Amino acid sequence: MLSLIERAEGQLDKEQSEELERKIRKNEFTLDDLHDQIQQIRKLGSMRSILGMLPGIGKQVREAQIDEGQLDRVQAIILSMTPKERREPAVIDGSRRKRIAAGSGTSVQQVNQVLQQYRQMRKLMKQFATGGVPAMPNGMPAGGARPSKGSRKKHKRR
Repeated sequence: MLSLIERAEGQLDKEQSEELERKIRKNEFTLDDLHDQIQQIRKLGSMRSILGMLPGIGKQVREAQIDEGQLDRVQAIILSMTPKERREPAVIDGSRRKRIAAGSGTSVQQVNQVLQQYRQMRKLMKQFATGGVPAMPNGMPAGGARPSKGSRKKHKRR
């Protein structure tokens, strides 16, 4: 873990990180910012090597199939967008998706996946910025906490 932290401190731009934090707090995270973050991650090395530095994950990463090309595809999709599309993804309609897919050498489905992942990431960042704890997919609060007895819904027996 320390080697990952040391590598990150040596490679990542502190000013850029502070600017990103400001944008997240103001809900101004754009696809340009996502692209910048992918470039920052790339400076640290391959995903396999980065994940391999995390405690308890190293062995699992060595055995897992990690698609390093996924970051390349995401970058190609983002770079195939116009500056306006990167700032305001809501303007991306069907014909723009086709153009982006053709320009990035990917499919419309892959473009849709990147846009969906971006929206989810932005929503999660907004929750963190407002001090909220994101809910887990099954509706349970993060951290595995169970609702208190008083907050549980009462069900009628039939």
